[in-house]
Amino acid sequence: MEYLSQIVLIAIGAALINNFVLHYFVGICPFIGVSRRVDMAFGMGAAVTFVISIAAMLSWVLTYYVLQPGAPLAKWIAGLFLPAEIAAQVDLSVLTYIVYIFVIASSVQFVEMYLRKFLPALYKSFGVFLPLITTNCAILFACLYVMKMVVGVEPAEQWGLVPSLTLAFFAGIGFTLAIVIMAGIREELDHCDVPAPLRGPGITLIVSGILALAFLAFTGMDRKLEKMFKGDAPAVTAAQDAQVPTSASPVWKPPAQTDSPDTDTQRQ
Repeated sequence: MEYLSQIVLIAIGAALINNFVLHYFVGICPFIGVSRRVDMAFGMGAAVTFVISIAAMLSWVLTYYVLQPGAPLAKWIAGLFLPAEIAAQVDLSVLTYIVYIFVIASSVQFVEMYLRKFLPALYKSFGVFLPLITTNCAILFACLYVMKMVVGVEPAEQWGLVPSLTLAFFAGIGFTLAIVIMAGIREELDHCDVPAPLRGPGITLIVSGILALAFLAFTGMDRKLEKMFKGDAPAVTAAQDAQVPTSASPVWKPPAQTDSPDTDTQRQ
């Protein structure tokens, strides 16, 4: 149950609470450039979801077995040429950026060949933006986030393949959701009287900021869900609230009794 709750929290966090576009502000280039029509936006979101899932899966495999300090495959290969003590300390994490960029570029080329073969109309509608997925920082951000949860983490808290793939897939879903909403709004803005200085990217960035504020409404949902999964947490919290007085309703205490000046005079 705890593992399942972790997967659900990662999925909801990546798609809604910590949306890559509207929370971390990564992937803004395709978000603005390909959000003119809903059909193009949905196609770009689907392509990004596929690429980010494949890239995150390959990144986790390479990070866990090759790049992290003491990785099994790197340790075994180094053990063929170096003493066992030195081979156990091999650290290839310095190559993460190069490896991740190569993985992302390879995934994008695979998607491009697939679309060119089976969906030529969608391929032509993407134009130059499809190769730009290679430079989409949202995909690299997902790979680096996976690396952060694998390298330098306690073994009990280290992410496996399923949490990493869940993060990437639902991050792509969140990107698709954001770009489709933006495309729908921009289609409506074409029929509105937008001031000339704000037409194009100007009004798009303003609407993006408003969307980011709207997605702030999901803040705190992960904590509520975590309490719900634990089960007895709300009851404990309610019991504590009933016992501990709050600052809004302080407990009245009678004033301390002190001797008045008249009493002191009578005693004298």
